[in-house]
Amino acid sequence: MLARVIFCSTVSLAILAVVLLAFLSPIPHRKSSQSHTRPPWLALSLYLQQPHTISSSSQPVARSDAEAFIFHRTLTEGPENTSRVVGKAQSFIVPVEDFAHSAFNIIYLTFDTSEYSGSLSVEAKHVAHRDAEQLTVVGGTGSFAFARGLAVFAQTDHQPSDMDASYRVKLQLRFPNRSQTIPG
Repeated sequence: MLARVIFCSTVSLAILAVVLLAFLSPIPHRKSSQSHTRPPWLALSLYLQQPHTISSSSQPVARSDAEAFIFHRTLTEGPENTSRVVGKAQSFIVPVEDFAHSAFNIIYLTFDTSEYSGSLSVEAKHVAHRDAEQLTVVGGTGSFAFARGLAVFAQTDHQPSDMDASYRVKLQLRFPNRSQTIPG
């Protein structure tokens, strides 16, 4: 009988200790309720420019009967050709009706600077060849891991050929589940 009393009192004290610890433990301090409802964001404004080439024979030629559009551009901080290069843009887009909404139509923006190192994937499913295109950022790597958001491509100068045109890229990125604020 004494063993049962000791057992019951030990279990009761253990339950009481767990309940008291749950109610009396300090609650972790939160910075603000706003920081948990809205993830950090980043806004960038960059320019897509024709890469600097030595000979004009390496320039791509746009054909009217082309079935795929492949481009390699440089990403710069400013609209001038002499602006600091921050990365590159590469894409393989199939504008044919059967593939227009394909998951293969992605523009890859790769960054290699001291501030940002990584890449972004921009979905190019709904390109209508307007002066400004609003596309969807569907992911990223490195500094841009798990990024989502918008990418607005706007032609900065009207060249006779779209192959020679420069574009301004405005990025509005969201980073889910990040605890620190991203500079920018």
